[in-house]
Amino acid sequence: MSSTQVSSGTATEIPGAQTIDMRLEVVVIPVSDVDRTKRFYGGLGWRLDADFAAGDDFRVIQFTPPGSGCSVIFGRNVTAAAPGSTQGLYLIVSNIEAARQELLRRGVKVSATFHGAGDDYTGTDEPYLFGSIRVSGPDPEHRSYRSFASFSDPDGNGWLLQEVTERLPGRVEAGTTFTSGADLAATLRRAAAAHGEHEKRTGGHDVNWPDWYAEYIVKEQAGKPLPQ
Repeated sequence: MSSTQVSSGTATEIPGAQTIDMRLEVVVIPVSDVDRTKRFYGGLGWRLDADFAAGDDFRVIQFTPPGSGCSVIFGRNVTAAAPGSTQGLYLIVSNIEAARQELLRRGVKVSATFHGAGDDYTGTDEPYLFGSIRVSGPDPEHRSYRSFASFSDPDGNGWLLQEVTERLPGRVEAGTTFTSGADLAATLRRAAAAHGEHEKRTGGHDVNWPDWYAEYIVKEQAGKPLPQ
């Protein structure tokens, strides 16, 4: 195994060096009203992990989106950043329209689906991964990574949904993991609903449903096309 060392602006490989895992697990977002923000993220259906306070001068709240290995933290005296100044927070989803409908059902104001303008990146729209031109509708070719929707929390911290149906090589590690029993249960419910549609299409009872569930769950976590 080798690792990379950066020196004087260049990167060099160090043969035999052990790489230490560095997992991005928390993103801090700046807010003005802690309780209002707690209600907003709780209303998204995200898991509340912590709500700690020390007198009137300190409070920290942590939420985790469904299926995510990374959480968000906000509170009182946890960051000096201006409320609403965090932008470009990406939530990766396997179905952009289903994710939009879920947010709308929860009362969130979310944009219509949009995609980039080919090789044109400079425009007047709010910037995102593919520049500052937003073309209405999903990517015409339904390519992975290319369809988006956006929403903001009450302070204006900006979130984007990005549809990933098949990941680029090297982006996925082996193994399927869940952060809680609730995450596993939610995944099983999605698999059950998808399997019900599968049985309607095939016109019969699928006795091999455990195999179908397993394939669905593994592919969903890997961002690969889901079984039909």
